[in-house]
Amino acid sequence: MTSECLQITCLQPGQTLRVAVDAGSALLVTRGCVSVVSPPSWFGETVFTAKATLDEGEAYVAEHGGWLEVSALSPAQVRGLPRAATVAPPAPSRVTRLVQLLVGKAA
Repeated sequence: MTSECLQITCLQPGQTLRVAVDAGSALLVTRGCVSVVSPPSWFGETVFTAKATLDEGEAYVAEHGGWLEVSALSPAQVRGLPRAATVAPPAPSRVTRLVQLLVGKAA
């Protein structure tokens, strides 16, 4: 989720929250039950959304960015979690690169 949505949000039954999310962001249900509709995606020439019901303790992870719709099916609390930081693999050292060149495994 975007950085401004990291706090806990309380929803009453029937109340809907729409929030912009980044790919890899997560939504954790800390109380109650909610329905989550994923951001729209393209499949060929058709736009579609996926819908899931989450109970307390379950999480939704956004596969791609966009607008997420969260509807409370009972009194609920949800918490946005930032996407996990991605760590790039370290660049090979000069010695490793030289060995790769010598044995014919040039990248």
